[in-house]
Amino acid sequence: MTHIATSTRTAERGGFVPVSRSHETDDASLLARVLKPYKPACRYVLAAKVSRCADEAEGERVVTRCELSIPESCYIDDTGHFNSVEFNICYNQMVYFAIAKTVQEQMMPAFHGWSLDDFWRKQLPDILITRFESCFRKPVQPRRFHGEVTLTRARSSGGPSPMMLMRTTCRFWDDEGGHCDGNIALALLNVPQRNDGAREGE
Repeated sequence: MTHIATSTRTAERGGFVPVSRSHETDDASLLARVLKPYKPACRYVLAAKVSRCADEAEGERVVTRCELSIPESCYIDDTGHFNSVEFNICYNQMVYFAIAKTVQEQMMPAFHGWSLDDFWRKQLPDILITRFESCFRKPVQPRRFHGEVTLTRARSSGGPSPMMLMRTTCRFWDDEGGHCDGNIALALLNVPQRNDGAREGE
């Protein structure tokens, strides 16, 4: 996934609001297809499950929980902990799967009118990171850990080059108390036109 602007910050640990789950699904074959562009040694998401969730505090959103493993770094000697480059790669893989499954199951109104063929065409060239914030609170062990990405809000614009702006949150943790999290904004370019001409603002 391409960055068109990035920033990093450090913040105090925050809580996560419990959610009520209304729909839950996983799909190993779809995950394998999503990870196909990555070199085999860099396919870090082992399993993923997507839930459509709703509560009074945050409204409706799509939450994807994943099991991950990084046997060895793809670019540096072993640091002994999950690092910012790996955070970015793992986020990309999780959010690609989240969007693909959301399109397949029509889990968010913003993606009504999309097909999986639309997603495959746009996966690499048209899904861009516009803002990236990550907070490392306690080192995460990369050999076996967990991740979660949430699609929270999406807003579409029309015109000759329609675009969707999306807010997401992400966190990773291990079984020893390691944890980190982030807030990432996306821009999806050249989105398919909705027949009803509606604009989303979840």
